[in-house]
Amino acid sequence: MRLKIFSAATLYTSMALAVIPTIASADPFTVKVDDLNNGHFSNEQVYGGFGCHGKNVSPRISWAHVPQGTKSIVVTIFDPDAPTGGLGWTHWEIANIPPSASSLEKGASGNSTRLPTGAVETLTDFGESRYGGPCPPQGESHRYVVTASALDVAQIDVAPAASPAVVAYQMHGKVIAQAKYVARYHRASTNN
Repeated sequence: MRLKIFSAATLYTSMALAVIPTIASADPFTVKVDDLNNGHFSNEQVYGGFGCHGKNVSPRISWAHVPQGTKSIVVTIFDPDAPTGGLGWTHWEIANIPPSASSLEKGASGNSTRLPTGAVETLTDFGESRYGGPCPPQGESHRYVVTASALDVAQIDVAPAASPAVVAYQMHGKVIAQAKYVARYHRASTNN
């Protein structure tokens, strides 16, 4: 008798589970740089200064699967390998990007008509409020971490003159999720 009850309970549970729809897990928040050559920056994106002779054109950066509840996005490019005593180097930072945007177009830096409405380019470690491309010391290869941060506020209190530290401070406690992509650049030992 006990066996029949267990079998009936198992049958009813199996039937109930069969009717409950499977909930698909959400796709992960991702970011990528679209203008790279096998994950490496080209001369078009390289800085034009500090001994580098690149064109300093900001790359196209796109992201997908923005988390629910996102009210704005911040995108940064940061070199953790810069010879700054462990402080790294911020190459680009754009805050207050609306969640409806899915990319920063190639060459958008310094061109307000190409940036998403409301987006603010803040200071880099080059001392400019615009993109500054890779320019490691001669003979070195560096990583460039591209991060898209989804925030739970529509904007953070930053102006174009805000330093990377101020942007990080304003983001504190507001980040829902982050997506990262690591690009690379090797500067040859000769001038380039």
